[in-house]
Amino acid sequence: MRVDKYLSQATGLSRKEVKRLMHKDLVTVNGISTRDTSLHIKETDTVHLDDREISPPRPRYFMMHKPLGYVCSSDDPNNATVMGLLIDEPRPEDLHLAGRLDIDTTGLLLITDDGQWSHRITSPKHKLGKRYHVTTADPIPESTIETFLQGVQLINEKHLTKPADLEIIGSHEAYLTLREGRYHQVKRMFAALGNKVVALHRDRIGEIVLDEDLLPGEYRELTADEIGLATP
Repeated sequence: MRVDKYLSQATGLSRKEVKRLMHKDLVTVNGISTRDTSLHIKETDTVHLDDREISPPRPRYFMMHKPLGYVCSSDDPNNATVMGLLIDEPRPEDLHLAGRLDIDTTGLLLITDDGQWSHRITSPKHKLGKRYHVTTADPIPESTIETFLQGVQLINEKHLTKPADLEIIGSHEAYLTLREGRYHQVKRMFAALGNKVVALHRDRIGEIVLDEDLLPGEYRELTADEIGLATP
């Protein structure tokens, strides 16, 4: 990694700010001052900024409680965005969502700058279950459990949905676990059976569970154990 990128990612400074500090001879690599922003840093190198050793940059992993009315985007002219809630984080432009939620859906979002990790979260081949708390307009018949397990034919889709696990917890409430992510899938599955979803909340992705202490719009870093749970 180039030294300017190394310092930018490790400290949150912009590349321009790093370059300015380097030209003030405030950056050393293995004890030698350098102004070469393109100098490549190896794992065995030691980097100091203004006499302070700078540890290698590490990937970032967050969970967020997505609020109602926010879009999963970095820029939207008409709506507030979940990425706008991260403006206090260094280099928010480097972060991306590992899976999205609709504007009227709340719950667990995972955010990172680690592309390989987010691929494990979102790739269909890993079949990570995403669990949703569903509230419907009409009562949910017990027969829906078997129907969802067998697969549902959605409008304008060639193939049935993959087996989905439904746990009915009230006359109008259920937990639904999906292992695929078609467009508006939960709403369309219930609509195919003549019911309507009136509230939708995701509380789990794989074994990562939304922290109950997080209020809508709040987020925190994942623990090391949680990061390691991103496996099938």
